[in-house]
Amino acid sequence: MVNKRYPEHLVFGLDIGTRSIVGTVGYKDAEQFIVVAQCVKEHETRAMLDGQIHDINTVAETIDKVKQELEGQIGRRLTDVCIAAAGRVLKTVTVSAEYEFSAETIVKEEHIHSLDLIGVEKAYDTLRQEMKEEKIHFYCVGYSVIQYYLNGYTIGKLEGHKANRIGTNLIATFLPDEVIDSLYSAVEKAGLYVANLTLEPIAAINVAIPEKFRLLNIAMIDIGAGTSDISITRDGSIIAYGMIPRAGDEITEAVVKEYLVDFKTAETIKLSCLKKKKVTYKDIMGISHKLTTEEVIEILKPVINSMAGCIAEKIVELNGGKPVSAVFVVGGGGKVPGFTQTLAEKLELNKDRVALRGEEVLGDVIFMQENIKKDPLLVTPVGICLNFYDQRNNFIFVQVNGDRVKLYDNSKLTVADAAIQIGLPNENLFPRRGKAVSYTLNGNKRMARGELGEAAQIKLNGEIVGLSHNIEQNDIIEITESTVGEDAKVIVGELPEYKSSITFTFNDKKIICPKFAEVNKELVTEFYELKEGDAVEILNYYTLKQVLKFMDIEYTGTIYMNNIPAVEEEKIYENFSIRCEIYDSLEAKRAADRLEAEYFNKDNGSIDADEVFEDLEESSIKTATSIKTATSIKTATSIKTATSLETSASEVNAAANNKEELLKVSDHSKVNTLEETIYIIVNNEPLKLSGKKQYIFVDILDFYAFDLSKAGGSELVITLNGEKSEFTAPLKDKDIVELYWVK
Repeated sequence: MVNKRYPEHLVFGLDIGTRSIVGTVGYKDAEQFIVVAQCVKEHETRAMLDGQIHDINTVAETIDKVKQELEGQIGRRLTDVCIAAAGRVLKTVTVSAEYEFSAETIVKEEHIHSLDLIGVEKAYDTLRQEMKEEKIHFYCVGYSVIQYYLNGYTIGKLEGHKANRIGTNLIATFLPDEVIDSLYSAVEKAGLYVANLTLEPIAAINVAIPEKFRLLNIAMIDIGAGTSDISITRDGSIIAYGMIPRAGDEITEAVVKEYLVDFKTAETIKLSCLKKKKVTYKDIMGISHKLTTEEVIEILKPVINSMAGCIAEKIVELNGGKPVSAVFVVGGGGKVPGFTQTLAEKLELNKDRVALRGEEVLGDVIFMQENIKKDPLLVTPVGICLNFYDQRNNFIFVQVNGDRVKLYDNSKLTVADAAIQIGLPNENLFPRRGKAVSYTLNGNKRMARGELGEAAQIKLNGEIVGLSHNIEQNDIIEITESTVGEDAKVIVGELPEYKSSITFTFNDKKIICPKFAEVNKELVTEFYELKEGDAVEILNYYTLKQVLKFMDIEYTGTIYMNNIPAVEEEKIYENFSIRCEIYDSLEAKRAADRLEAEYFNKDNGSIDADEVFEDLEESSIKTATSIKTATSIKTATSIKTATSLETSASEVNAAANNKEELLKVSDHSKVNTLEETIYIIVNNEPLKLSGKKQYIFVDILDFYAFDLSKAGGSELVITLNGEKSEFTAPLKDKDIVELYWVK
């Protein structure tokens, strides 16, 4: 029958300890916690050792007895229970993690969540490395952020700030699978369902060291029968958890050996020291003995000294190599006379800085039962109950990519937690960049990032969701891993520095040339794709040799640079001037001079072509290919697109194929019924045209070796007597023609 004094919902907490099981039932009213029922049952055998269940059935029987007694006290059935795992098997890893943005970004909640996940994954990796010899599967049962960093500086909250880089220090806690399974099995055999699971040190510290005290550097020690769990606070956070497998049972075992008694009798002797002056007992031989508590305490001093020394060392280790400011001791094992004083000595603290915490921290806890003393032994059981209100921790099961996964429920589970639990690397959840390319440009380090791939696609119960979406019991999660983006690609021609140019003067003409690029001391084209580790130099000079090669010039005589004779290895910088003859030889120049001055008869306007050809043949000068003019110079500014090149080529071919039509449309063509022979100069080479009545420009192609099948440049230049001309222009004797490609 329900007792109407209590509210509808009551919290049932079990502290399943090595020596005893403490059951607490109560409810929270405003800032107080009301305990309506309390029960303690000791294990009849050593079914638990050092906080670990060894005999599940025996422990389950004791749990059932505690449950039945509490049900009798409150007049209700108990079905749900809150429990805590001992710190003996707790693994903690403290890590630092960073997340760098490609550009300054306003920090959002998802960025912080990603940062935390990076830290947890790093903690997982660290733990796996430490435990790689032991085939134990660990679960992350939670993590606490110690500190956040914004661009390398500490900050309280990251969200909303602009940052290039964010970081964190956090402590992640892990439990092995068998610990959880044994606790669940024992509880379920007693007919109970686990409503909430926490860690014993977390439960204890939530009562022993409230939030308002956590700015101080304080250690909390929960000394049970099998383990001593340690928590440390500083700057408002819990900065460390730890454990040593030494506690009250070790003191009891010292009594067993000293007085030759069984474990249960030794436990009675030890507890008698807390409230009696004399102890009477029988040893295993049946002989009765009487001892004073002072004698027992004296016998226990070595083990107390040793245990206190180990705890002090662990505290200093967890606190970064230095003692804490104060220590709070809870749990039954810490009540042994002389322990707190010895621990203070080991930590070099005043003895009043190390104290048992019982009534002092249970001030807001009301016990409805009579004769209940507020004792350090009750701190952890009450903390287990209170933890239910802070976070309903439990293990839930979900399905991830077809596999059943067990997760520690901290009321904030997300898809990302499930992904981490199945071992999916964090990088496979978020868009991944392709490979970066690192190189140097003019001695300065540069790096081009790869492209971002696609983020992981996540479906929760068939609907697309994000990584931070909350999950619940029996959810079905499908994760398609993220993809890797394109690798970084850097083309020399796309470098901003490559677009600059060098201007200099060549034979009184202004020439603009692109800067040369060297990669690993080798000249490359603008289409060269940089590779990892390439050393790029954008040169701010040309050598004379490079200029002449670039402009396809063959020169004769002396080259002058800034009016000073120079060699081909000389360097040409911005606004330098160059002057040189661009004929292949002086003989070629003389032949051209004779052609103009001697072979043309100024009196009758005729030319003796046979004499010209004879002289040229004797001098073995191929003027058709070697005599060039300054107008054929290739410059950076005269380059045009392939489209115009193709257009020019097609125009030449069309002209060659339609000479008759062109002749008809020529306005200057004149009727002449007799064949006529004329002599003209084409590209400084004498050329004889014969066999026709009249000639137009395109007829030159029948006599002059000009390859129409190959475009030699980007623009075709045709001039007649120094003026731009058309293919239909008529030709007459002694005309001077230029026909060439500009590259």
